[in-house]
Amino acid sequence: MSGNGEDWYVINASPDLRQQISQTAELHPRHGLRSSPIRGIVLTGGDVDAIAGLLTLRECEAFTLYATSRVLEILEANPVFDVLARDVVERRSVGLGETVALEGGLRIELFAVPGKVPLYLEEGAGMQPVVVDETTVAALISDGIRRMFYIPGCAIIPDWLKVRLNGADALFFDGTLWSDDEMVRAGIGSKTGQRMGHMSLSGPQGTLVALAPLSIRRRVLIHMNNSNPVLLADSAERAVAEQAGWVVGHDGMRMKL
Repeated sequence: MSGNGEDWYVINASPDLRQQISQTAELHPRHGLRSSPIRGIVLTGGDVDAIAGLLTLRECEAFTLYATSRVLEILEANPVFDVLARDVVERRSVGLGETVALEGGLRIELFAVPGKVPLYLEEGAGMQPVVVDETTVAALISDGIRRMFYIPGCAIIPDWLKVRLNGADALFFDGTLWSDDEMVRAGIGSKTGQRMGHMSLSGPQGTLVALAPLSIRRRVLIHMNNSNPVLLADSAERAVAEQAGWVVGHDGMRMKL
């Protein structure tokens, strides 16, 4: 994301970040032998698919890492992330509800949404509690006029979250599974969506129904598991999602607000 087309910020550092950078001309070096227009990375959690790509950014280029204190603690506990030179990469702790100004005219706010701890940090094999704390957060990005929300993980949608999302210019939202037990039924996993801290898209309690009454200008599904039939352009599930006003996110997708 960028407010001026020059200073760029990445929300979460997924394992394929190197490929994303290679395929996005706006993120290529522009000056000298080494440079990067990436000014910062904003983390919304400590899951592997949100932090593994940080290891790609270890070439001593300056940027700022924005995250809650809890997520920064997860990085601190694993010395492999020390490859991000501390005299070059600033680790900025962002308090819940704090507004932080970014270069290029944007500002961000991180706020807690219902979620669960990353799977690799779970204690015990049973159902983990849903918590609303610094573990799983949403990112609100604004230029003072338009508002965009980025929420790749959400266990439930309480009324207070609906109120906050109403009127948004864009919403990027957790689309992990179409149905809660699809991975179990397909024989490719043992956990349901609820067990992992993700809502399902379908059903009377699903995301499509829960967010249908809200006024949101653009709705984009992200964070889809490869078992989710909504990924198939000719599937009945894709047709249902599109009829509900959602776009399925895809590589190379661009949006200007």
